Amino acid sequence: MGDVNLAQFERAQRVIPGGVNSPVRAFRSVGGTPRFMVSARGPYIVDAQGREYVDLVASWGPAILGHAHPAVVSAVQEAVARGLSFGASTPAETELAEAVLARVPFVDKLRLVSTGTEATMTAIRLARGYTGRPLLIKFAGHYHGHSDSLLAEAGSGLATLSLPGSAGVTEATAAQTLVLPYNDLDAVRAAFEANGPDIAAVITEAAAANMGVVAPDDGFNAALTDLAHEYGALLILDEVLTGFRVSEAGYWGLDRGYTPDLVTFGKVIGGGMPLAAVGGRADLMDFLAPTGPVYQAGTLSGNPVAVAAGLATLAYADEAVYDRLDVVADTLSSAVSDALAAEGVAHRVQRAGNLFSFVFGDFASAPRTYAEVQSQEAFRYRPFFHAMLDAGVSLPPSVFEAWFVTAAHDDAAIDRILQALPAAARAAAAASSAPA
Repeated sequence: MGDVNLAQFERAQRVIPGGVNSPVRAFRSVGGTPRFMVSARGPYIVDAQGREYVDLVASWGPAILGHAHPAVVSAVQEAVARGLSFGASTPAETELAEAVLARVPFVDKLRLVSTGTEATMTAIRLARGYTGRPLLIKFAGHYHGHSDSLLAEAGSGLATLSLPGSAGVTEATAAQTLVLPYNDLDAVRAAFEANGPDIAAVITEAAAANMGVVAPDDGFNAALTDLAHEYGALLILDEVLTGFRVSEAGYWGLDRGYTPDLVTFGKVIGGGMPLAAVGGRADLMDFLAPTGPVYQAGTLSGNPVAVAAGLATLAYADEAVYDRLDVVADTLSSAVSDALAAEGVAHRVQRAGNLFSFVFGDFASAPRTYAEVQSQEAFRYRPFFHAMLDAGVSLPPSVFEAWFVTAAHDDAAIDRILQALPAAARAAAAASSAPA
């Protein structure tokens, strides 16, 4: 019947820019034809050709319980039956906020929005409005969504496509963002010494997961918080990827000892539906309209169907689920490393809780910055990716993305991954230069 995925891609390119609605889906980094997915269940996903894959993307994180978990599907179906959207408040919004506050004790109040980009954009506007200051510090390689002030040296799709930023972002907007090397407290200190009265906030991923996985140095997030507060600035912790995925309280739950001013959530909080949030201490959150002067609004904010999915996901993401995620992550990251080592492929395993990725090359120590990650032998990932895909394992289509496991990855799914690894490792070893 021919290549159905190719036919779908050609059709999509006629009406959608690049044939995709999010750039990394285009397979530009790894080459070949993107897969168009039509269904998923548990640890498996099925493409338009009818081929099943063990999935290690998990919708970029939210499928923490596995795809189409019965409890989540049931909650969504019940919500749909009551109506798709009301344009008014619902009791479930409060229930979800209460569930988040129970997991993350430094959050006093929560505002629901629709996307992670909207959450970080709102947090930054709130920080600037509250402090009356214009400047923002972010770190090279950290991705906080595609709002204008955050695309300077961002990771994720920008790293995948080797773009320095984005057309359409004015110089004046870019100048309000100070981009510093990650895990470099001296650089942060120097930026505050030079610009302290004008810096509204530091924004950081709780653990970097959009340039591959790069965990913060021990004490880094706490020191950032102290430095920001010393100069009257705020600390915004971006947990869009890590929140409720690496522990019941996100990466902060693994790295306690400091109190962020604001935090953003996405992915897991919506259980696979478009939902995100910004939270923080009460005096800051009350600076949002209607109680404060910082405006934010959204017709679909707190959408009842998305909230139902998020509530069900958080309800079932219990200690046993996080234990299983850790076991699967340990098993797979070790197995991939062993397979690469057996073929003489130099690499490092990068971990932040149950998130992991790999950097290819002879690194004396784990990369800690965007520049180090970018220096890797990225060309080895393309053949590795396609060998795994050909064997029925769907990996993130970029070396600059994290791998995501689910609680549904049982022994059968893991075994299929393990069987695919030797050939993939050989393909990575055989790669000699970056493809044209």
